[in-house]
Amino acid sequence: MRVALFVTCVNDAVFPSTGVATVRLLERLGVEVDFPAAQTCCGQPQFNTGYREETRPLVRRTVRAFEGYDHVVVPSGSCAAMVRHHYPAFGPEAAALGPRTYELTEFLVDVLGVTDVGAYFPHKVTYHPSCHGLRMLGLGERPRRLLEAVKGLELVELPGAEECCGFGGTFAVKNPDVSAAMGADKIANAVSTGAGVLCGADNSCLLHVGGMLSRQGAPLRAVHLAEILASTEEEPFA
Repeated sequence: MRVALFVTCVNDAVFPSTGVATVRLLERLGVEVDFPAAQTCCGQPQFNTGYREETRPLVRRTVRAFEGYDHVVVPSGSCAAMVRHHYPAFGPEAAALGPRTYELTEFLVDVLGVTDVGAYFPHKVTYHPSCHGLRMLGLGERPRRLLEAVKGLELVELPGAEECCGFGGTFAVKNPDVSAAMGADKIANAVSTGAGVLCGADNSCLLHVGGMLSRQGAPLRAVHLAEILASTEEEPFA
């Protein structure tokens, strides 16, 4: 099977290891991964801020970049949700990309039909479901099922897991005090679990929460789900 990786802006600019992990994981599962070099931003920041016409050229570019692929895999619930739910507003060609676009855990569970990906990660982990994955994509138990199958991993419940971390893209810029208060609640709940790793499937959320954890010197690190799933006994990743 041949797929295209839509790595996303945040991953490309700040968390390239997540893109590397996604490719390593998919190739280990027998998937051929292409990286269309023409890809840029999906337009979500502009769209969410109300700049709809400024979003349009980014949508057209993204649609062209991923022409000809049956499956486009995205290690980001927010960007997958943008393509799936908002691209139809930009015409039929943009709408056609949505059904071919899968958030990483959707692709693993629904398309490849796997939950045990052969990963090994001997750490205590708690999982934060991001808002887009939880509410817009309806990822449900897919990320948890993948984590539960990881050898050596102890998964513990995160209190208030369904509460927003406070990032919300431009929300954090427009409402910094509210954003910081929400983030403080999230990291307090995460630290209370005794886990050493806070896992998520959106690096935008992990950037926000991880930054707060770092400033507080908390004994907890934020790690993207792809990096956990890419780790094996022979080749540890995260």
